[in-house]
Amino acid sequence: MSDAPLSSQQPADPSDPAAELQEVTAELLARWPETRLEPSLDRIAALMDILGQPQRSYPAIHITGTNGKTSTARMIEQLLRHFELRTGRYTSPHVESITERISLDGEPISPELFVETWRDIEPYVDMVDAAQPFPMSFFEIVTGMAYAAFADAPVDVAVVEVGVGGSWDATNIIDGTVSVITPISLDHVGWLGDTTGKIAGEKSGIIKKGGLAVVAHQPLDATEVILRRAVEIDAVVAREGLEFGVVHRDVALGGQMLTLRGISGHEYGDIFVPLHGAHQAQNASLALAAVEGFFGVGTAREEPLDIDKVRAAFSGVSSPGRLEVIRRSPTIVLDAAHNPAGARVTAEAIGESFGFTRLIGVISTSGDKDSAGLLEALEPVLTEVVITQNSTQRATSVDALAETAVEIFGADRVQVEPRLDDAIEAAVTLAEEVGELGGSGVLVTGSIITVGEARILLGPR
Repeated sequence: MSDAPLSSQQPADPSDPAAELQEVTAELLARWPETRLEPSLDRIAALMDILGQPQRSYPAIHITGTNGKTSTARMIEQLLRHFELRTGRYTSPHVESITERISLDGEPISPELFVETWRDIEPYVDMVDAAQPFPMSFFEIVTGMAYAAFADAPVDVAVVEVGVGGSWDATNIIDGTVSVITPISLDHVGWLGDTTGKIAGEKSGIIKKGGLAVVAHQPLDATEVILRRAVEIDAVVAREGLEFGVVHRDVALGGQMLTLRGISGHEYGDIFVPLHGAHQAQNASLALAAVEGFFGVGTAREEPLDIDKVRAAFSGVSSPGRLEVIRRSPTIVLDAAHNPAGARVTAEAIGESFGFTRLIGVISTSGDKDSAGLLEALEPVLTEVVITQNSTQRATSVDALAETAVEIFGADRVQVEPRLDDAIEAAVTLAEEVGELGGSGVLVTGSIITVGEARILLGPR
């Protein structure tokens, strides 16, 4: 039986979609959170059985890795849509609204559809809860909602990002004809393992028998594990730097210009991507290779993809909260880096794409992350930091994070503001006090939750 408490409040007014969404969100969040895991596909499999296997009604591209999953998913979705396919995209976590996790045709589903989807499957979730030793978690339920919504739409193809790991992630009930593995680094070590090889063992679990695995450049131990898994199940592997990759990259105003080589061996030139950093170029190469594979380019289909459609797709890509410029004068950049590997690529991209002479960091991390490693990676590009704390219980306490920051930056470069709004205001003041006109900026980072809350605080873009 589910341990999710029933709401003691009056039901929301059905004429108020925002209130209904808030009520449903509270119901779902009362369940096991994403940070509590019981490694099993039994519960999601049982729900899919009851619902008639909706995830079997469309092909899928399945994405795992440590960093870059959401950006890659959004790029894949854009490419597929420009080839006139109706898409469903499932990503996590969300930046501002829970509805962002489930998208149809490139847009988050409406609050009304989110509520309707939950109410439709709620009785069946109760049945699964009653039959299983553990109740369905928040993430398992939203995954089930996404698969049901995609079937109802219906979509031509689903683009699905894992939550954690791969083998026992709830999304892995889907049969991805193409799987994508973005760069693997140390994260979630308590669940996935303390080496990149062990983590790759979990993540490579999304590769399906006879399928195609599109794999980013990886540490050696991770590569060995992925290739071994592919051989065991007779899957084809396309590797970045060998079968596909970035041929050339130039920094451009508002993004970068790329030449990409696909798995067909064909080069796609003059591709503008309005995102910053070498990591986004890498994500673009993964996305292009995955879509080529989906369409059979390089195997059954010899001709490359239509270059005009490829260019149009990439030029319209967005990735909220990923080196996103949210304000000017001073420039405020939001970035969802939440582990050392992500922070390193953020620092590199900041140095390459922005001409800051003075950059103030606003940082709040999650308690289960390597905060020291993240701060060390960002220290070279930050003049000062304002340490703060987002509103969730997962956040690292401001005192503990400040203590770590002082060890890395020195006391004279660290300011503490427990409230995020005060921290942003303090950082803006610091950026405006010193520095050449136009050369000062603010970077808000440390977790997706921090970035989401900052996005709301800073208002309409």
